[in-house]
Amino acid sequence: MSSNWLFLLSIATACGGAAGASLRAADACCAAPPVETAAAAVLPDASLYQAEVGFTTDAGAPFRLAELRGRPVALAMFFSHCTYACPATVVDLTRIREKLPEAIRAEARIVMVSFDTARDTPEALKAFRASRGLPDDWVLLHGDDDAVRELAALLGVKFKREADGNFAHSNLITILSKDGEIAHQRAGLGGGVDAAAAALASALSTTKPGAEGAGN
Repeated sequence: MSSNWLFLLSIATACGGAAGASLRAADACCAAPPVETAAAAVLPDASLYQAEVGFTTDAGAPFRLAELRGRPVALAMFFSHCTYACPATVVDLTRIREKLPEAIRAEARIVMVSFDTARDTPEALKAFRASRGLPDDWVLLHGDDDAVRELAALLGVKFKREADGNFAHSNLITILSKDGEIAHQRAGLGGGVDAAAAALASALSTTKPGAEGAGN
């Protein structure tokens, strides 16, 4: 084989490799970008699910609020040793849930977060669930002091430990949109159940539900 032929062959091979690399680069450049899934979509700035705080369920499993994304949520803070306001809040949450159409009821989540970080351990919350006969799909959460205070600040809930170990606290039920934005807040006890249930039902829609004033 002549040296000239070998020289031409080597040039052709080099050019072919360069052309192939160029084609591959062009393919990569022109390929369609990956489709962003709902799970990967950016959360709204006002979403509570932006919070990085972690909690523990009454089953002992780690839990982050962002796990609730995609569902309408009714959320309240409480403590299990409360003898008046918190049991009344449980009754109100039950009434709100019962007012939902059955199909929506299966999608909604009721979440209760204790601000009694010392006594309301996951085991204590499990006993509270059993004593109140709460449904399995209710979410009961224990957190450390930092997590509880951050969530309370985001919700506008005020609480203070008293000398006897109990708490003076706000009574507030918050309805969250599917993306974790505050859609409605019901302040007080007993009233406003219909408005809260309507806000919870609206939170299942694809559009952002309108905010309602506290206590409506």
